[in-house]
Amino acid sequence: SSTVFIAQNDSCYKTPCSPGVRVALYIVLGLLTTLTVGGNLMVIVSIIYFKQLHTPTNVLIVSLACADFGVGLSVLPFSTVRSVETCWYFGKIFCRFHSYLDLSFSLASLFHLCFISVDRYIAVTDPLIYPVKFTLPVSGVFIAVAWTFSLVYSFLVVYTGANEEELQEIVNAFTCVGSCQGTFNKIWVTVVCLLYFILSCTMIALYSKIFAVAKRQARMIEVLNNKTQSPDNYSDRVQKRERKAAKTLGIAVITFLVLWSPYFIIVMIYAFLNFITPTLIFEILVWFSYSNSAMNPLIYSLFYPWFRNAMKVILSCKILHLDCSEMRLFSE
Repeated sequence: SSTVFIAQNDSCYKTPCSPGVRVALYIVLGLLTTLTVGGNLMVIVSIIYFKQLHTPTNVLIVSLACADFGVGLSVLPFSTVRSVETCWYFGKIFCRFHSYLDLSFSLASLFHLCFISVDRYIAVTDPLIYPVKFTLPVSGVFIAVAWTFSLVYSFLVVYTGANEEELQEIVNAFTCVGSCQGTFNKIWVTVVCLLYFILSCTMIALYSKIFAVAKRQARMIEVLNNKTQSPDNYSDRVQKRERKAAKTLGIAVITFLVLWSPYFIIVMIYAFLNFITPTLIFEILVWFSYSNSAMNPLIYSLFYPWFRNAMKVILSCKILHLDCSEMRLFSE
């Protein structure tokens, strides 16, 4: 192994890695970063540009995409270099700012998914009240709460030094020139993990109720259609679309929980059992959680016809030559 900055005695040690492995890692992590940035940018442009997509749910989705886009643009490139080189080359000040952005965007994603769960719950369980209860201003309030809490909480954690209280010996032992690792005491770990646990349980409870109601509604519609021998009316089509949207966003929530839960578990183990996870396993779990930011556009492309249609229009550059903002991407 060698030091990061040869002239400095307190420089960190680099973990040796063959050139072939390094190139492979740069390619894989670079592709993930590109997918994250490109996919979420596509979601943002689609929803903002096409007027038919200006709904309360989609406003939340575009704000979620902004958080994931932020991860891809401002967090992943630098984390890629840190993970592959096992060193931080971008200075102490930017290390702190990078940690701030990382935590802020991650918390914002969690809050957005929770608020989207509330939106889908009302849409499926109370479809008559939904258009009155869940309007664009309500979505705006949810977005403001999600971003305000995420940005303020992350600032308090990263910039006040409160997360390192009672850990000065550990911080001194592990801090060296060329490192960028966050250290969190039991109080801050408990707060963030409790927040994750509460919001996760809320989402699971809401989607369990949503799918139970959706199943019951589907049965009722099938019985009515069999009795009347008539095609689906407008109300049935709307309910069917809302159920499909709930299913798609439910998959996004499950993906989030699967990719993020292992990370929170090892953080809790580290804080309370003083068990330090092997570096390789920790890096893998960190990138598992990062990969969630690339997943949502993939899920939308698989389950949302409107997103596939919007992608075709955008990638064919039609929006540069024609006014396509009024285009119908799906039937009402």
